[in-house]
Amino acid sequence: MPKYFNQIEEKSIRRELRKEQTYCEKIIWMQIRNRQLLGVKFRRQYSIDKFIIDFYSSKLKLAIEIDGGVHELPEQIIKDKNRQKYLEEFGIKFVRITNEELLGNPNIAFEKIKNMIKFCKEENLNAPLLK
Repeated sequence: MPKYFNQIEEKSIRRELRKEQTYCEKIIWMQIRNRQLLGVKFRRQYSIDKFIIDFYSSKLKLAIEIDGGVHELPEQIIKDKNRQKYLEEFGIKFVRITNEELLGNPNIAFEKIKNMIKFCKEENLNAPLLK
């Protein structure tokens, strides 16, 4: 079975993205790192197959994507939808935050993330146990 998660081939790209994170990514990371948000462990720039997710909780299978202005371009919207649809086949759920949402009202943006975390935790509690 091939390894899809955090492949070694993507390591240098992930490392570079962590070094050059955007202002909005820094804001999110300051609030979610070290299990600060509802006790959930997130990783930065986590790769799944050939795609790199801004923030990812493997326990909840939850991705947080921060969308800057480039994500409003028609061709990028299509790429993002296809990418998200592919990654959802791995059981991953997404919460997308735009730069405008975060900078306009960070409380609402973080509430959106918290609600998705609560939803994922609830979903995990209701999942059938594997034997």
